[in-house]
Amino acid sequence: MSEALRIFLGLCLLAAVFMLTRYVVTWRFKRAADSIISDLQAKGALDASSAIALSYAKSGLIRIGMRDYHSKAMEYMVSEGVLGLTDSGKYYLRIESNP
Repeated sequence: MSEALRIFLGLCLLAAVFMLTRYVVTWRFKRAADSIISDLQAKGALDASSAIALSYAKSGLIRIGMRDYHSKAMEYMVSEGVLGLTDSGKYYLRIESNP
């Protein structure tokens, strides 16, 4: 196998691994966001008066094991207006579910 072909195949493999990791991270982020929404719906936190504190709202200083995407997903959803945040640090769902 020629040197140029090896370099080309190596770059193709590197690009494939990069795209696969991006896909996995996006999938895990979406799964975390879906679990947050279902958790808030199950607990009835649909407005500011029924807001609840969530245990995974803050990321810990020491991370052991797999990365947890809940805190980043919550930050994103608050900035996009999907979740509301009260002054006391409690969260509620701002979007209405379609019947």
